[in-house]
Parts: sequence; structure tokens; C-alpha cells
Amino acid sequence: MKKFKRVVALLIAIPLMLAGCQQGVSNEWAEKQIKKDTEKIQIVTTFYPMYEFTKNVVGDLAEVKLLIPSSIEPHDWEPSPKDVGQIQNADLFIYDSEYMETWVPDIEKSLDTKESTFVKASEGITLMEGEEDEHDHGQEEGEEDEQAEGEQHEHSHEKDPHVWLSPVLAQKEVENIKDALIKVDPDHKNDYEKNSDAYIEKLKALDKDFKSTLEDVKSKDIITQHAAFGYLAREYGLTQVAIAGLSPENEPSPAKLAELKEFALDHSIKTIFFEEVASPKVAQTLATEIGAETQVLNTLEGLSKENQKKGADYIQVMQDNLDKIKLALTE
Repeated sequence: MKKFKRVVALLIAIPLMLAGCQQGVSNEWAEKQIKKDTEKIQIVTTFYPMYEFTKNVVGDLAEVKLLIPSSIEPHDWEPSPKDVGQIQNADLFIYDSEYMETWVPDIEKSLDTKESTFVKASEGITLMEGEEDEHDHGQEEGEEDEQAEGEQHEHSHEKDPHVWLSPVLAQKEVENIKDALIKVDPDHKNDYEKNSDAYIEKLKALDKDFKSTLEDVKSKDIITQHAAFGYLAREYGLTQVAIAGLSPENEPSPAKLAELKEFALDHSIKTIFFEEVASPKVAQTLATEIGAETQVLNTLEGLSKENQKKGADYIQVMQDNLDKIKLALTE
């Protein structure tokens, strides 16, 4: 249906294109534009990992757009009417989960999903429970009032969406994206399968590197800015201790900071990790108090165009993360 609409629009535009020929625009150029716009499916992805996974599956067979700017923390982003229009006009809209892109369910209800296919990349992955909030720490049994109990119950249903930070679960997301592409564009099934297989082999090699590198490190404990690395920690036998919860913008209380300081000293932790798109203020405060250093551990929630132009991608950034984790755990 989408391709039909684009064909109609371009047929209407043909006279204008031909008129342009009188001003030096060739028929050949017009034909190329028609072919380009009508044959390639249009895909909108939310944030960087969804964009990269999709690009590696489609190759040059589709137009892929990144919706959330790399400089913006995806947890806090909300779509504008223009963004909603892009989603509506896409053949495929690819997102991680309703726990990461919390606005997606409302958008899906409001749009004609017969026109746009919504693809949940984490479909079929069992999500972990999110870490407890501040009010759950340090309370004796029976001290919570009804409101606190309600808040605790509500938070216990929050899921951790950061599955892409496990190279193993990233493979499942790539497979889900591939399957969705084949449904809307079966003519290129072989291409999508070939591309996804090649990329998954790279992810398997990355997984192997993580396993072999972290298998024998003397420490298994890392302190991170927010609870983004739970799946990675679980996969490779690490313990993640987060300063904040699932959102990097949450700030811990003085009591929580005191707990973290005690934990870091007891476990001889020399590195406090924070994220590139979040403020390092709290991580730096904790590091100063225990005589540790801070390092960026990239969540890949955003990757700047500058870094992409330098050749940075999911594989390279995750390899860099691995190098930093290894160094921190062998100090």
C-alpha cells in the first residue's frame, strides 16, 4: 500500500520532472529518482542499536532513518508530531521495547497500524526485573506505609530494556528484525538472511571475546552510573552495582552513596563507570571519595555522527567496553 501511494505521487510528479528537463534535468535522472523512491522500503528506527542492527540486515535494499538524535538520552525523549508522521509513513517502525521507548504503545494505538508495521526487536526475550528504587532500601519489615507498598509493587513490574548490551541477546534482536523485513519484502528474503547471518557471526565472535576475556578476571564487581548492564553482567558472570536505577537521571540519596562507598572499599573497586550521554557528576563524586577513577562505559543509546564517521559501530564500541571492564577488574 505504501509503495502504491509513492508510485501515485511520483506519477503526478512526472510532468514536473519532464518540465525540469527543459532546464537541463535529464529523463534518466527522473527515472532513477522514481526507481529509487518506489522500490526501496522505508524504515524508521528509534535509537542507535536498532538503527545499526537494521542497517546490517538491509544493506542498501531499504532507506533507514534514525529517529532519536544521538545527543539525547533515549529514556527522556518524546516524539514530536513530525516524528509521529515519519512513523506513520514508514513501512516498518523498529523499536527495542515498551520499557525503553515508553511512548510507543500510545503511538501504536493512535496510528493506523495497517499502514505501518511496528516491530518490537526484543520480542521473545524474557526481560529482567528492574533494580529497586531508593525507597526500597534501608527499610525494616513492616515500616512501609500503604503508599510505599503501592510504589514498591508498581516498580516491581518495571522491566530492564537494555538487552542489546548482551551480544547474545543482540543476536535475537537481529533475527527479529530480519524476520519482520522478510514479511514486508519477501522478494529479498535471501539477501536479508545472508546479511543477518554475516552480522550474527560477528556478534558470536564478540560474545566469544567477552567469555574468554572475563572468565578468569580476579574481580567480578562493577559499579555503573545506572542499571544498564544487567544482561551483560548476567551473561558473563559479573555483578553490576548501580548508582541509579534504570534511568541515568535518578540521583541516589546520601545513604545510598554511603552504601556504595562501603561496597567499593570492601571490594577494592578502582573504577566507577558512567555513560557518555548522562551527567558524570555523581560518579565523579563517588570516585573522589574512594580514590578511584571514572571511565565511560558506553550504553550505545546514542553514537555521535562524528564517531560513526570515524568508523565506530556496535562491535567496536562493545569491544572498547570489554577492554575497559577487563582493565577495571584486573587492577
